[in-house]
Amino acid sequence: MKKFYGQDVYVQSAGIRSDLEIDGFAIAVCSEIGVELDRHRTRSFEEMEKLGDELSSFDMVVALTPASRSQAEELTRFDHLELEYWPVTDPSGAQAGDGREAKLAAYRVARDEIVTYLQGRWGPPS
Repeated sequence: MKKFYGQDVYVQSAGIRSDLEIDGFAIAVCSEIGVELDRHRTRSFEEMEKLGDELSSFDMVVALTPASRSQAEELTRFDHLELEYWPVTDPSGAQAGDGREAKLAAYRVARDEIVTYLQGRWGPPS
């Protein structure tokens, strides 16, 4: 989002769990479009709030998986936040035996779906 639309909007990435490393395939395919994730770290909704980012201070939550949608619905039920669900293909479903190029292709599909949702919601990159 920041790469496409600048720093005018405060964006925070959060998920259900914070115990996962950023996937190397995600880092690789995002780097292809100039989005650097190698210093990015995962954080949960709970961890994000502990760091001072209360969900109620945001205008919108975007969920990318059914599980994150469910948790976001629960967390935002008392807040006046817009919740959007962007069902994105899970690239981790690519089989280990398919090889590196097949995995990269699966991650590119997910990346491109997210880009399509971003542009559908906010227009072409500025």
